[in-house]
Amino acid sequence: MKVAGSIDELRRQIHHDLRSQHPEWIEPNGECPECDFYETRLMEELDTLTRSGSEESIAAMHHAVEHGAN
Repeated sequence: MKVAGSIDELRRQIHHDLRSQHPEWIEPNGECPECDFYETRLMEELDTLTRSGSEESIAAMHHAVEHGAN
């Protein structure tokens, strides 16, 4: 499924990028509650978009994450 694959890829990228860009958020035990919060919020937003059938919005969001939203 194209959308599901894109969402999973985007989630993995966000997971990696948050930890790379904010190492100060990572606790000594390796957990990152702040990262988890942002990932959860992203998935809620993506779920809303996929339920509304807005594949174009998801593609635009993925493009913005890959190329930087400036």
